Amino acid sequence: MDINSDMGEGMSNDAELLHYISSTNIACGWHAGDPATMKQLVEQAIQKNVLIGAHPGFPDLEGFGRREMEISEEDAYNYVIYQAGALQGFANAAGTKLHHVKPHGAFYNQAAKNIQLARGIARAVKDLGREVILYGLAGSCLVDAANELKVPVWQEVFADRRYTKEGFLVPRTQAGAVIEDEAAALEQVMQMAKKGQVTAIDGSIIKIQADTLCIHGDNPHAVEFARKIQAALA
Repeated sequence: MDINSDMGEGMSNDAELLHYISSTNIACGWHAGDPATMKQLVEQAIQKNVLIGAHPGFPDLEGFGRREMEISEEDAYNYVIYQAGALQGFANAAGTKLHHVKPHGAFYNQAAKNIQLARGIARAVKDLGREVILYGLAGSCLVDAANELKVPVWQEVFADRRYTKEGFLVPRTQAGAVIEDEAAALEQVMQMAKKGQVTAIDGSIIKIQADTLCIHGDNPHAVEFARKIQAALA
């Protein structure tokens, strides 16, 4: 199972996390990040043989891209092309290529439920290159849109987030949405990896496909989670 982490968002643990993951999602400047950080992370990822992905978000630095916005399918397309294209430029300049695109925050969560936004994102990923993969929430509209447009897709699951009974991520505003206990995070990961299922916040069991596992870089326990999860999966 691929292990990914969101990076370039102002956290101090990016370099350390690269030891324990296999792909990185690099912020492209709209919700976080800047050109110098993007360039540096691309170079560091190459050194660690970590796959390089773009992490485009809403144009919302103040809200860290976690506030909902009303946008069209064409807006979604343009947002991805603009941001991922910038990171693709840094990757090409460093002698490598863009491996994937994973939307950030509210952009990701809205597209997981809205097929129009998901189609805009999937179209953009397709136009970035036929080998570029879309990382999308397992079982969501992002996966449906990718399959519809014949875009490579890896279904994503989360080590440090709880799920609703419908299979979406519990909103961060709700108590218990973020898993902060290492044992609980590891238990959830192993359930997804071994059984293809996850226990929702209400106790129900959801079937889930786990191609890539996210550990959020802004979780204060991210490095320890990543170290223990990598060892357990191995």
